[in-house]
Amino acid sequence: MADDLRDKLGAQHLPLRDQVLAALRTAIIDGDYLPGERLTEDRLAEDFGVSRNPVREALRVAEAEGFVVILPRRGAVVASPSSGTIADMFAVRERLEALAARLAAERATVADVAALRALLDEGRDATQRQDLARVAELNSALHLRILQISGNPWLSSIAKSLYLHVQWVFRLGAAERAPHSWAEHIQLVDAIESGDGDRAERAALDHLDAASAAAYENAEGGYGAH
Repeated sequence: MADDLRDKLGAQHLPLRDQVLAALRTAIIDGDYLPGERLTEDRLAEDFGVSRNPVREALRVAEAEGFVVILPRRGAVVASPSSGTIADMFAVRERLEALAARLAAERATVADVAALRALLDEGRDATQRQDLARVAELNSALHLRILQISGNPWLSSIAKSLYLHVQWVFRLGAAERAPHSWAEHIQLVDAIESGDGDRAERAALDHLDAASAAAYENAEGGYGAH
């Protein structure tokens, strides 16, 4: 991982702090750094091939975003999404995604449905390969595509930062959750294709009920490490 990160950082036209922040977020979301894992400035500077200053700045922003906790005398550790955090996330998702599914059922074109089916195929293949980081990425891609198909730009705008956390929480439980999640996604896309807004909204809410239950269980279990 470190070699890949070093190759990428510095080659982008962004302030170095922002590049380090993006790489740090990705490493946490993908499970390269696990909840409770200590992240020293020296270690991250080595991993990312940069000095400690942009690392220190990136850690402050990551803390404000909820990805990192900075503890007295211990320094930075990867955050562990709490039951409260998950409750807040799903409260918002239930409002956004139920509405988006209803609107998508009313507005989806044949091409839109084909794009959703392609994501379903990719998700199934990634699940079979146990490529859990890719599964989590595709999970977010599917939900964001439905938000886009809804035709309401406010939904997509509101969801943008939320889905970094959605992807992270999904990745932490993906080993157990992924096969069930993609079966539910098929039901959701079928409902959108049917053009029945009520059916699509119900499918979205059923999916979120199952997803939230799995996320709570994972949080209560301490994410199986650290």
